[in-house]
Amino acid sequence: MPDVLDATPYDALLLLSFGGPEGPDEVVPFLENVTRGRGIPKERLKEVGQHYFLFGGISPINDQNRALLDALRKDFADHGLDLPVYWGNRNWAPYLTDTLREMVADGRRRILVLATSAYASYSGCRQYRENLADSLATLEAEGLELPRIDKLRHYFNHPGFLEPMIDGVLESLADLPEDVRDGAHLAFSTHSIPTAAADTSGPAEAHGDGGAYVEEHLDVARLIADTVRERTGIDHPWQLVYQSRSGAPHIPWLEPDICDHLEERHKAGVPAVVMAPIGFVSDHMEVLYDLDTEATAKAAELGLPVRRSATVGADPRFAAAVRDLVLERAAVESGRQVTPCALGALGAGHNLCPVGCCPARAPRPAAAGADSPYA
Repeated sequence: MPDVLDATPYDALLLLSFGGPEGPDEVVPFLENVTRGRGIPKERLKEVGQHYFLFGGISPINDQNRALLDALRKDFADHGLDLPVYWGNRNWAPYLTDTLREMVADGRRRILVLATSAYASYSGCRQYRENLADSLATLEAEGLELPRIDKLRHYFNHPGFLEPMIDGVLESLADLPEDVRDGAHLAFSTHSIPTAAADTSGPAEAHGDGGAYVEEHLDVARLIADTVRERTGIDHPWQLVYQSRSGAPHIPWLEPDICDHLEERHKAGVPAVVMAPIGFVSDHMEVLYDLDTEATAKAAELGLPVRRSATVGADPRFAAAVRDLVLERAAVESGRQVTPCALGALGAGHNLCPVGCCPARAPRPAAAGADSPYA
């Protein structure tokens, strides 16, 4: 029998994600949920709707969250952590408010939240907190006893998040033809967001050119590239690139776009590229369409060999990382000393968002990070 692990004072974990349609009839209502008040052009919605229909009108994100739920529950049980795991979405069933209502009915009073977004940004962190506050306000209006909710810190540099991505890059390199493998470049991809939102991401002291959003992604890219060099003996050039832009054309967003980057690398004579989607927890629609479909088609047009490495998904190492984060936060809340686990130059992130962290802008950024027109 495993030793009993103590998550006191917490009595539940909530997996909080984006949500997605699970059939053609759900695509339009889902997109209307996502874009309400966001100012995303109707033309973009029509375009994104077609992306879904290429995959039968079904987003893969819900099945991926079910797999992650199973992985978390198995890991917790295998390691003697008695902590029930629930699941709620921002934009589709199971809705966050409904899940919180269920948790209250089950007697849960101290809840930890794992958001499926690893990095700092308004849409990837603060907006989740706002959604939680809105749901609690609804429960309060219904006369329900409100639980206390704490969000787990950012986990972009936790080894349990990094190691599966490192293995994915190594496997993708090994899958390239031998004559282009050693010269392959690495394109570390994440969701583009408005530069104004990037510049104000993270704590106020991190605000500036790209803010914490870009800084954190660069640190992850550097860690992966350095480890790949250590394990292969080959120094593969790399760059952070962006995908899935959805805003108005006159608003500056982070660049370069992955397809533009592939064209530039081809012109420079690069023999092959591995696309590594480090900004995404799972292979949801942005990965399947923007990388596996659109960017891969661009590479084929150029005659440029490419491979796309795996996201973390429900890897057991990620589930173990979540367990570690839960126990770390429980120790902090119980007044015990704990050394947070984090790699790279930035160290462990904060547990409580400081004043001025990832402020909302008017109008709020259109879909970004975990918050996309499709997921």
